Amino acid sequence: MNAETIQGKENRSGNQEEEFDRELERLMAPEPKGKGKQKRAGGPKKPWSRKRKIMTAAAAVIVLLGLRGLLFGGGQTAPAVSTQALEMGSVENRLSVSGPVSGTDSVDVVSNLHAEVTQLLVKEGDRVEKDQLLATIDDADLMRQVDIAQNAYDLAVAEKNLRQREAEDGYAKALQDCQAAKASLDRTSVMVSAGSEPPVNLENAQNAYADAVRQVNSYRLVDGKPAADETYDLQIQSARYELEQRQKDLESAQVKAPIAGTVVRVNTKVGQFADKPEDEEPMFIIENLDQLELEIKISEYSIGKVKTGQAASISADILDGKTVEGVVASISPTGEEKGNGSTERVIPTLITINDSQSGLIAGITAKAEIVLEKAEDVLVAPAASLLQLEDGVYLQKVENGKIHLVKVETGVEGDVNVQVTAAEGESLQPGDHILVTADPSLGEGALVTEITGQS
Repeated sequence: MNAETIQGKENRSGNQEEEFDRELERLMAPEPKGKGKQKRAGGPKKPWSRKRKIMTAAAAVIVLLGLRGLLFGGGQTAPAVSTQALEMGSVENRLSVSGPVSGTDSVDVVSNLHAEVTQLLVKEGDRVEKDQLLATIDDADLMRQVDIAQNAYDLAVAEKNLRQREAEDGYAKALQDCQAAKASLDRTSVMVSAGSEPPVNLENAQNAYADAVRQVNSYRLVDGKPAADETYDLQIQSARYELEQRQKDLESAQVKAPIAGTVVRVNTKVGQFADKPEDEEPMFIIENLDQLELEIKISEYSIGKVKTGQAASISADILDGKTVEGVVASISPTGEEKGNGSTERVIPTLITINDSQSGLIAGITAKAEIVLEKAEDVLVAPAASLLQLEDGVYLQKVENGKIHLVKVETGVEGDVNVQVTAAEGESLQPGDHILVTADPSLGEGALVTEITGQS
């Protein structure tokens, strides 16, 4: 192509640009008042809106740029990229888990008495104190059983006391008889030695003394004193146990609250047997609702990052968009099956809810977000901006219209942002412009047209 041809094309191009600019200026000019209402032959025609003009102008710009590329042979194009400035901020790694809300203390109140409930003194929702009376049970039979057991115990004690007196009296007599037999033996021994009595009398005296000693030794001694046979003590113990059981049964006819709390369920009614409540449920369920807790189960893959004392943000439908604060209170030392055929194990964990006026109620499901990790006053970048290459993770920083790959180390990872630190030998500062979304096709030195979304 000769110089004259090139010069001609350039002149034509210049004319076309001037004409395009004039047309673009005309299209962008505001519509004269009243002009849009004129009618032309062939029927009414709507005037162009400003939005339509802008779109048409943009299309014309694209066409012109295309013509310029064709006329002048083009060159390396710089793709448009969306960037934002790096900022210092905070990032949190949170774990979201759901579970039921319950009181910190929960007690099932049951009865083993096969007797009718005669009075109910509380209803669901009532606040009760420890040992407060909840219900009464017919105790007529129980009182008779206590009387019978008391009589049996008294008889056992009386029998033992009688045998004790007999033992004491018998032992005292046996000692006297033994002493007399010993004195007789000593006297007979002297008389036989003197020849005053025949030797057979000495033998008889010796036998009598031996019998007296055996009689003394036949008595049971406790701390050196005679005592009745131990079988009488066993009879008393058995009678005492039976009496105590009957007394406990009688006391249990007065159904009392074992803890202070709120009655959340009443599963019995007057006239119903105490040991046969509705649907085999406890007579009463009492919970301490002053301090609520959230029961969650954390996957074995996440439990390693959960520690007691970590903060948790709790939400529920009942809170109408608000959240309340909690803290991880305890983690079970053992895992359990997740269920539904899964081989994954889960670990029961309790989160206590700090606010007694939180608005939460026991029995509902709530969601807890546990703050596993938190970094403050650090460089943060969108997770989508991280470019994973074979030798590490990079950010694509834009400098003077060119891509510069900056190798980084990542820290705490949030749902959207990630903590980043420039690797050794790299530079990364607040205010640096980086690609919002990593583009693997743009390598080191690639030309780009920057569209800044945040500065």
